[in-house]
Amino acid sequence: MVYDLCIGRGEEVPGRIFSQTSSCLTQGRETKVSLRAVILRGTHRTIQSSKRTWGRVRHRRDSAPGFLTGYNPRDATGRQTGSFRGSGNRDPAGGVSSIERNEALRLALLICFFATAAFPQGPPRGQGVSAPAAVTLSLREALDRASRQNLDLATARLRRAVAQAGIRIARQLPNPTVTFSAVRDSPHESLTFDQPFEIGGKRGRRIELARQEDFLSGVDIDSVVKQVRRRVREAYATASRMRTFTAQQQRALDLARRVREIAQARFEAGEIAQLEVLQADLEVARGETEVAVAKQHEKVAFSELNVLLNEPAETAWDLAPLEEPSQGVLLPELVTRAQASNSELLRLTQEQKIEQSHRSLLEAERIPTVDLQLGSDFNSPGQGGFRAGPRGQISLVVPIFTRNQGELAQSQAASRVLDSEVAATRRAIAGRVEAGYYEWSTRQTEADLYRRTLLPAVKRFEGLAEESYRAGRASLLTVLDAQRNAQQVEREYLDSLLALQTAFAALEEIVGAPLD
Repeated sequence: MVYDLCIGRGEEVPGRIFSQTSSCLTQGRETKVSLRAVILRGTHRTIQSSKRTWGRVRHRRDSAPGFLTGYNPRDATGRQTGSFRGSGNRDPAGGVSSIERNEALRLALLICFFATAAFPQGPPRGQGVSAPAAVTLSLREALDRASRQNLDLATARLRRAVAQAGIRIARQLPNPTVTFSAVRDSPHESLTFDQPFEIGGKRGRRIELARQEDFLSGVDIDSVVKQVRRRVREAYATASRMRTFTAQQQRALDLARRVREIAQARFEAGEIAQLEVLQADLEVARGETEVAVAKQHEKVAFSELNVLLNEPAETAWDLAPLEEPSQGVLLPELVTRAQASNSELLRLTQEQKIEQSHRSLLEAERIPTVDLQLGSDFNSPGQGGFRAGPRGQISLVVPIFTRNQGELAQSQAASRVLDSEVAATRRAIAGRVEAGYYEWSTRQTEADLYRRTLLPAVKRFEGLAEESYRAGRASLLTVLDAQRNAQQVEREYLDSLLALQTAFAALEEIVGAPLD
């Protein structure tokens, strides 16, 4: 005799996998089962397996005694210990036995498990993984972030601790020497304390030399700050230029698509040959390629900016468009500011001060160090002996042969070299400021001409060419040539703005002070 297992439809119960509402054993027929499971992962999702035929579960009467006539468990002696009364396969409550219900629940759980594995949870239909929102970043904010987070600048600042530790070293005093001796001669024991004293201002001049070296490390840090500032300004301008260029390429692609639609409409009207439609399709394909390449170049530019800002590579920024820096300073003022704040000149000037402090220390070291000894002798027997007797001693090195003559001559020669380098650097800086200023002025004039004359002209020509082609008074080649001229002028204008920002950044680094 064959029996089929049937599980009724489940209910959606929050917090549970499924809820069975009915369970039955039917004889001699196949039942189609609909199973509803609720999987909790943020929201209740329903996995429905419907109209599937479950295989028959065959149970023979001899393998499951009492299955139909009632459950009659027996003990080890064979005596009946309990029974369920009822007809067929139902228990007194009218349902199936607990063993059968458990088997059915296990089977349903197994189906839910495989259904969940086969249909993993994903985002709702029509919704993809949203990209992170772009963060607005101005140039001033980018410079502030770099001053706080740039790794090169952080490493340079850590070197300052090395120079400051040198000041602590210079402040140290010489340690005393304690000597104890025991001999067979009289007195038998002695104990002495030996303390050197630096006179002539040696310690003060040594501390001053360490401080000047610390100031030099500060100049080096300031130089790194100016270099990072220039690199960030250039990277920001490059990223902004690439984003604007990508937008221009997208607008050019949209225009090419409009021209293709016009060409298709005129071809369907019988006004032009199909060759013009193919040529318009080729122009659209070229525009799509240029947009894809521009987006990749944009990613590279933003990656370089994120490296300087020490931000994750995938960070998206909303940058301000390129602008023309205002020319609010004159050349003589820039030269004067450069003489006072140029990093190279400041370093040479500080090296001069260090050499002067070094020479001053060498002169102080010509005065000998006094060595003072104090102590006592013990256990001196015999005539006139004593048990303890004090003793003292003063010693110093007489500077007869060596008085730092060679070191002083070397220091004076180094000072003369530094004086010459400072004079040459001052003149070179003045020339570099002049060249940078004229380069900046040239780039500013070029960008202004593009903005006021060339850009409006090519835009007007491009619009007239498209309207003329729509009206049938111009050829497709005229429209394409107008589009390419407009794209070329826009690209050259962006290049001029980028060159203007680069020239401004270079001039700012030469001057050694912010100019905006």
